[in-house]
Amino acid sequence: MDSQSFALPDPHYQPEFYADVPLKRLIAWVIDTVLIILLVVVIVPFTAFTGLFFLPLLGFVVNFGYRVICLANGSATLGMRLTAIEFRTGDGAKFDLSHALLHTLGYTVSWMFPLAQFVSVIFMASQERGQGLSDMALGTVALNRRAG
Repeated sequence: MDSQSFALPDPHYQPEFYADVPLKRLIAWVIDTVLIILLVVVIVPFTAFTGLFFLPLLGFVVNFGYRVICLANGSATLGMRLTAIEFRTGDGAKFDLSHALLHTLGYTVSWMFPLAQFVSVIFMASQERGQGLSDMALGTVALNRRAG
């Protein structure tokens, strides 16, 4: 195994990898949402303010792009990095571009259906690995980052 991957820790024998992850994901989501809003605010003047006419689409594109770029380049968004968590694939590897795209697509689809997003949040808060619907479908997990 290279230094970028490791076997997923067992939540029963290594609970420290999963400790407080749902709360950290919520905090990271708030941070990321603020950053995305700021990015949209900065972009709008560069569109000669025509971006205001398609603001929901602009927000969607910025959100999607932000998440894919961040996840593909470090397996964590900026909010996740600040809260010291990261995503790992089922075999323990960091996300590559395809995992980043698929996870972001799953996240986006779950937001299009409020019931799915509600169920996803309940799963994150109640399961031992803290996986949402996208995580379960892809076999991914959010973990506390390893030190060093």
